[in-house]
Amino acid sequence: MTMRAADCTTMAEIRENIDRIDEALMVLLAERWTFIGRATEIKSGLGLPADIPERVAEVRRNARLNAGSHGLDPDFYEDIWSQLIDHAIAHEKRALGEAE
Repeated sequence: MTMRAADCTTMAEIRENIDRIDEALMVLLAERWTFIGRATEIKSGLGLPADIPERVAEVRRNARLNAGSHGLDPDFYEDIWSQLIDHAIAHEKRALGEAE
């Protein structure tokens, strides 16, 4: 059941909603990964490298700005996004045949 945090009165309700949100986050991360796969295909066709520093910097900046605009710790969420970026670049390097 979807509830606002303020409406929860039991730990069971809190846990149920955290689990619901965690599943929704995984759905979004899986969708994000489909775009990483498609980016790899497009990069291959264009002869682009896996790691494009300007784009990496932009995604990190966006993570900080988005976190801050939602009252979250920008440093923490930039760190999480850095891991997402590193994982995506490693995947793209393998797929594009670039040396690690």
